[in-house]
Amino acid sequence: MGFWIFMLVMDLIIPAAMIGCGRLLQAKPPKNINATFGYRTTRSMKSQDAWDFAQTYCGRLWVRLGLALLPLSVVPLLVVLGRDIAVIGNTAIIVAAVQLIPFLGSIVPVERALKKTFDENGFRK
Repeated sequence: MGFWIFMLVMDLIIPAAMIGCGRLLQAKPPKNINATFGYRTTRSMKSQDAWDFAQTYCGRLWVRLGLALLPLSVVPLLVVLGRDIAVIGNTAIIVAAVQLIPFLGSIVPVERALKKTFDENGFRK
């Protein structure tokens, strides 16, 4: 049971981080363009307006995706509750790998929104 709880906690890190960072980006986005914190891509760093837009947009998206991932992360582990350690471990690895798809895939809708809203120089269309 201890290993199962450990793997559950580990599988909840990505959704929790997405929710927490998403809320942080919405509530207190980085004020200035920087290379340390925030949604940082070439397109988002073209102008302050594009930067602010990207932080808010990504924040909202990450909160929604994180909330959607929570039950999708718990259910597979509930199915293997009480099973062999190898089954629990393999299931947790698969869950974590699947979680990376929306986490990394969130770049696509944010970049599309930036491209739709801003020109190549970072000015609103």
